[in-house]
Amino acid sequence: MTLLLSFGSLFLSVILLQLSTGSVGPLDALSGLALSFSKAEIGLLGSAHFFGFFIGCWWAPRLMGSVGHSRAFAAFTATGAIALLAHMLLVDPMAWAVMRIGSGLCVAGAYTVIEAWLQARVTNETRGRAMGLYRVTDICASLVSQMLISVLTPAAYESYMLIALLCCAAILPLTLTRESQPEMPGAPRLQPGLSIAMSPLATAAVVVSGLTSGSFRMVGPVYGLEVGLTADQIAWFLAAYVAGGAISQYPVGWVADKNDRRHVLVGLSIAAIVACALSASLTGLGFGVIILTVAFFGFMTFPLYSVAAAHAHDFANSEQRVELSAALMFWYAVGAIASPLLASLLIERFGPSALFLMISTGHAALIVFGLLRMRARPVPGARTPYVYAPRTSFLIGKLLGRLRDEEPK
Repeated sequence: MTLLLSFGSLFLSVILLQLSTGSVGPLDALSGLALSFSKAEIGLLGSAHFFGFFIGCWWAPRLMGSVGHSRAFAAFTATGAIALLAHMLLVDPMAWAVMRIGSGLCVAGAYTVIEAWLQARVTNETRGRAMGLYRVTDICASLVSQMLISVLTPAAYESYMLIALLCCAAILPLTLTRESQPEMPGAPRLQPGLSIAMSPLATAAVVVSGLTSGSFRMVGPVYGLEVGLTADQIAWFLAAYVAGGAISQYPVGWVADKNDRRHVLVGLSIAAIVACALSASLTGLGFGVIILTVAFFGFMTFPLYSVAAAHAHDFANSEQRVELSAALMFWYAVGAIASPLLASLLIERFGPSALFLMISTGHAALIVFGLLRMRARPVPGARTPYVYAPRTSFLIGKLLGRLRDEEPK
């Protein structure tokens, strides 16, 4: 309880930020369909979000160094709120894409500030518990944000105003805290080639993770409407995916610490293909079956990034961890930027099942590459413990670095 109170303002900002920015993706998808946007245009909105997210990850540490944590956080959240409020003032898919760049910038920038503040306040004794609370807070808020779709009317000014108000409210806990601002963090160097040098398989896996998560979270509502789900059911549909991913962290992490992580990556991809096949083929058996299949899909695909990151860090030393985490996030962003637009184009051309066909193709390629990499070099002798790695900012590597250097239990 003491720890929760100590970091309460940071965690409250995380909750409000996630409730706001976590719901805009599905809301935009449903609103776009209501406004007769094409599926390709809706996919472009998702791609624009991740493009803005990547820019924010790179720029945020530099802005903090210029104006400080509180001002940078206020600037990023104000950018997100403006982007949300502008939606119903200018109803045009290209304009919305620009606005989604702003919301992606807001997410990355605000999380960078929060994680820099958290990094400065944790100690070796509190790091594990603080990170556990932080990750639980983030994923629970993400789960609730998907459920907001059931009460938000698509293409309505009131809906965007509500989530913009939540975004503005996220400014208050952090900027009004009495805690002094920490020292400015050094911006990690972005070296995309570092992750390839450490582990080509891990790099490929995070690209596939970005392709999977980016396409499903941004285009999933389109798929839901195509197979006959209502807005309320789409909220449960998206929430089941997040819940499945949350539940998977402990069992998958335990397996990844006990076995060759290359086998785990290949096994997850095989299971992901099975989950895709079930999700695409069992839509006619009722809503309950759809929820179970999508939860299974989340269970098998959500931990892919964290297993890949653990595998890459097995080949790195302590000094390389921050830059390696940033490089992995770069490759995740590559997959996430490209996949929503590609998925929407495929759905428009071949129907809703094309979403899962595209994801299955990515995982099939990862299986082949994983089997080839198993013949290229042996398993590393010393291994880092599995750590659930949120895709929030380039500074997450600083928070997780020491946890990775602990002895696996």
